[in-house]
Amino acid sequence: MRKAVFAFAFALAFIVALGGTARPALAATPAEQYIASEVQRGLLILNNPQLSKDQRRDQFRNFLLSLTDIKLIADYTLGQYRRTATPDELAAYEAAFKDYGLSVYQSYFNKYSGQTLQVTGSYALAPDETVVKTLLLDPKDRSQKPYEVDFRVLQQGPRYVVIDFSAEGVWVRELERNDFTSFLGQNGGNVALLTANLKKKSAQMK
Repeated sequence: MRKAVFAFAFALAFIVALGGTARPALAATPAEQYIASEVQRGLLILNNPQLSKDQRRDQFRNFLLSLTDIKLIADYTLGQYRRTATPDELAAYEAAFKDYGLSVYQSYFNKYSGQTLQVTGSYALAPDETVVKTLLLDPKDRSQKPYEVDFRVLQQGPRYVVIDFSAEGVWVRELERNDFTSFLGQNGGNVALLTANLKKKSAQMK
C-alpha cells in the first residue's frame, strides 16, 4: 500500500512541477488544453509569495480536489470489495481515502522543483476518455532523460477530471487497486479495517 501511495503522490508532484511552467501552446485538443492550463493554475498557487503556508496548503488542496475525481478513484481502488461494502462503510472509506491521499500529495510536492511539463499529444480511449501524454523536463540539466507522465482524463458533461496517472508507464490507479485489494484479501475483505489503516496513516502525517 505504501508503494502505491508513494507512486500516486509522485505522479501528482509531476503535475504541479513546482517552479516550472507548462507549455500550453503545444496543447491542441480540449483534454490537452485542460492539462496544460491546470498545471499553470497549480503553479500560480505554489509560487505565490503572498500566500502564507496555511493559505498555500488550503488552496492547493482545493486545486487537487478540482483536478481529480477523488470519489471515483477511491471506489475503483476497492475493486470487487466495493460490491460487498455497506453504504456506511463505503462513505467512510471514501472520506478516509480523500484525507489520506491529499495529505500524502501535499507532503511530497515540495520535493520537486524547477521542472517544466510539456504536453506532447493524446489519444482517445473512449468518446469521453482521453490519455494526455506529457514529458517532465529539467531546464537546468538538458542531459537528464525526461520523465514521461501520462494523465487519464474523463469528460463529465462540460468539465474534465483526472482519474488516473502513469509515471514512466505505471498506471497508479491500477497499482493502488492491486495493493488495496491485496490488503483486503489478507484481512477477510474488511473495508472498515482498510479505512482505519488509512485514517491512522493520515493522523501520522499531520
